[in-house]
Amino acid sequence: MNIKTGDRLKIECYKHNGYLDRTSDEATVLHIDDEMLVVANNHTKLTEHDGKSHTTNEPAVLFFYKKKWFNIIGQLKKGGLFYYCNIATPYIIDGKTIKYIDYDLDLRVFPDGGFKILDRNEYRYHKKIMHYTKELDLIIENSLQELIKWKKENHPPFNHKNVKDYYQMYLNMSKNSPAN
Repeated sequence: MNIKTGDRLKIECYKHNGYLDRTSDEATVLHIDDEMLVVANNHTKLTEHDGKSHTTNEPAVLFFYKKKWFNIIGQLKKGGLFYYCNIATPYIIDGKTIKYIDYDLDLRVFPDGGFKILDRNEYRYHKKIMHYTKELDLIIENSLQELIKWKKENHPPFNHKNVKDYYQMYLNMSKNSPAN
């Protein structure tokens, strides 16, 4: 499948055991190259593993990587730019769907630059019941440290301008979309 700017994709998030955990109905491709895929959405439907769904409250710009074990979501909230970062496998494209495996550990970055590691207990629990290997555990811990380093160094997309520029691109595409 040849993905290009402007294409609309779905997103599927899995757990280590192959269980579909969450889906997102729509993401518009803003950029794709050999290293990463950038998509955006606004008020998109998220469906959880239990079948319950809700619509996101704000626009988001999502950064998926081909060789990094994390993805980064810039959330443009009324209170400022927040980041929600998932420790996860590099993404793959299957048809018109972005797929990855989520490994529970998350990094939440606040508009003031502060951050917090989330879901350590969930990670430990899944590591035990799904029998993560030592090698996988090392990849996950190293990826979390790399993500924190990126944040501390204001590596894109943590420099804010990156997210805002992509969001403006998304708005321009949405304005010019035949559906509008």
